[in-house]
Amino acid sequence: MSYVWMAVITCVILQMSVFATTMYLHRSITHKGVEYNPIVAFLMHLQLMVFCGIAPREWAAVHRKHHHHSDEEGDPHSPRIFGVWKVLFCNYFLYQKEAANAETIAKYTPDYKPDIIDKLPRRVQGYGVLLGLTIFVLMFGWAWGLAAWAFHIGAYILLNSSINSLCHTIGYRNFDNLATNIQLIALLTGGEGLHNNHHEFPTSARFAMKRREIDIAWPAIRLLEICRLARIHRLPISKAEAA
Repeated sequence: MSYVWMAVITCVILQMSVFATTMYLHRSITHKGVEYNPIVAFLMHLQLMVFCGIAPREWAAVHRKHHHHSDEEGDPHSPRIFGVWKVLFCNYFLYQKEAANAETIAKYTPDYKPDIIDKLPRRVQGYGVLLGLTIFVLMFGWAWGLAAWAFHIGAYILLNSSINSLCHTIGYRNFDNLATNIQLIALLTGGEGLHNNHHEFPTSARFAMKRREIDIAWPAIRLLEICRLARIHRLPISKAEAA
């Protein structure tokens, strides 16, 4: 297999992880702006378990706590508390620390409904990333497979870190909250870089608020809705703290 195809396949898998994060973890599980057909939800959960090692309930709890204490004491990863560079480069560790807090999980996700993957033993779920590594190795061989897997994991973590750090530090604001919009990051993260808009209207499944803004995950959500594989909850556009 040529290096070009290795790069293309790796970037496709990375974007699948990015889209599963914004469409499933963020807009559906955490904020309930959209609900998916169980098969679609299962496939996105599987993508995140195998290639990112993420447990949806933990992710949702940490993110809801972030909204509840946005940029104030209690925010798990605010650059105003920890510093922009620490959040940008150490966000993984800040996330893991909060995700391991049983009190956070119980308080912020009492509504979480486990699916078939959640019902697997936790140890089995934890082995998911090893399956992801195995898939890369089978596709590209040991050396290039390990390199591609490491790139995927590193890029995925950095993209998420950029939202939690840069999108609370630089960029423009449409609304009076401390988050910011950065369109370039939005293009790389399925729309997540439109963070100021999201903080103003957390329950909205659409992040773009102005004509010039591009939320690239929104057309995918609309297509799933047209195919009757998703139901968008068009809630009243108003501020909300968490769900």
